[in-house]
Amino acid sequence: MKLYRRYILYIGICLGLLISPFCTGSAEAKGFVVVIDAGHGGHDPGAIGKISKEKNINLNVALKLGKQIQKNCPDVKVIYTRERDVFIPLDRRAEIANNAKADLFISIHTNALANNRTAKGASTWTLGLAKSDANLEVAKRENSVILYENDYKTRYAGFNPNSAESYIIFEFMQDKYMSQSVHLASLVQKHFRHTCNRSDRGVHQAGFLVLKASAMPSILVELGFISTPEEERFLNSETGTTSLANGIFRAFLTYKREQEIRLNGSSNTILPEDVPEPVQEENNKTTTEKKETTRAAETKQAPQHPQQVEKAATPQTEHNGIVFKIQILTSSRPLAKNDKRLKGLTGVDSYKEGGLYKYTYGASPDYNKVLRTKRSITAQFKDAFIIAFKNGEKMNINAAIDEFKKNRNK
Repeated sequence: MKLYRRYILYIGICLGLLISPFCTGSAEAKGFVVVIDAGHGGHDPGAIGKISKEKNINLNVALKLGKQIQKNCPDVKVIYTRERDVFIPLDRRAEIANNAKADLFISIHTNALANNRTAKGASTWTLGLAKSDANLEVAKRENSVILYENDYKTRYAGFNPNSAESYIIFEFMQDKYMSQSVHLASLVQKHFRHTCNRSDRGVHQAGFLVLKASAMPSILVELGFISTPEEERFLNSETGTTSLANGIFRAFLTYKREQEIRLNGSSNTILPEDVPEPVQEENNKTTTEKKETTRAAETKQAPQHPQQVEKAATPQTEHNGIVFKIQILTSSRPLAKNDKRLKGLTGVDSYKEGGLYKYTYGASPDYNKVLRTKRSITAQFKDAFIIAFKNGEKMNINAAIDEFKKNRNK
């Protein structure tokens, strides 16, 4: 009987070795999982400004980021550590990510300075030893969350967030996800700088407990300074929170695309800045002639001010077939026609999706025409992008372009 059991065990091990490579597929095979952590919450307000609390800013941006990902990336599973104003212990936040076998962990926070000091800009952090007193102070402030937990001395092995000696544990830590974390952090800062026009306070390392316990590439974002009045107003505005969420979202897309190409050799993830080329008609023109014709058409139609754009691309009310539009902005509430965020454009249309009002411009069944119009308003709406509707229903932009090409070639 013992010999029989050993034989069964041996067969089981062999089968396991054969099957295991197929069960540990790529990120694309199992789906990409991102955990978004809104720092603080509940009886832990985080940093407190004159008009707001950090916990609410963090949650606002976290939810907007998650909605962006869910809307644009059907292959990504978004998990929040909290979706409302509740307190979640630090180790529980990391546990949520580990249990989900997440591919990324993004913790969102808001910075502050004491003694009425002011500062501007966003920074992104990864796990490591703080190399300056200023960095150590940021880590101390974020780690002090554990003081709200009754049994923190037991749960965190005697770690004292306010003692510099406690942070020596981070000096000898080996983080195998360090390079990926730093790369993602750099992408976030790039988009904060270029997409959001934020002051770039750089990528830094410090001993964050919430990152220490996360078994995947992880970053902690400091959106701005709630202690600076101007910054606090920005962090509590619809424009500010949407812009910040969009910056992190774009960094996420770039990171995801790069990882898929590295693992699979290709990626279906499309970056917002990856605007397809104009669809050329089949004719006898050379490539050079086509480029010159397109360039001349763009020069001819480029407006001198927003009101001219409206004349060049008047929105249509067509509901049959495919209609391309330019999405210029989103809002949590309807905007008046003269709202300053529309920057003088008239003839703007809107639709509602996911509880948000999304504003579009330049509707046309001609993709090339809409593409030219988009280029002409880039200075006013740098984050604008083209979307498509078929029979009044929103559809995949790539599928719409493919159908447009087929119809043009008939």
